[in-house]
Amino acid sequence: MGEGVDPTQMCQRLVDKVAQSKQLMAMTDPDLLVLFEDWFEELEEEIISLVTEHGPLKPGELAEKTGLSLRGATFLLSKLKREGKL
Repeated sequence: MGEGVDPTQMCQRLVDKVAQSKQLMAMTDPDLLVLFEDWFEELEEEIISLVTEHGPLKPGELAEKTGLSLRGATFLLSKLKREGKL
């Protein structure tokens, strides 16, 4: 995507904000929140598939395979492990 906004970076920033503060949910348009939740579920499913296919991944490896930041990959791996999905 040579032009404009990079949606991966934009979504990553949103993931980081959600992890930092529940206040975002109170200020977010409900329709936007539904779209974010759908995207987030798809991302989690993609991560679970990657781990199933390749075995355990370090945050750096996951970041490289998905285009997430290291911080985002670390957050998602921790969340999925905590929820027993990995």
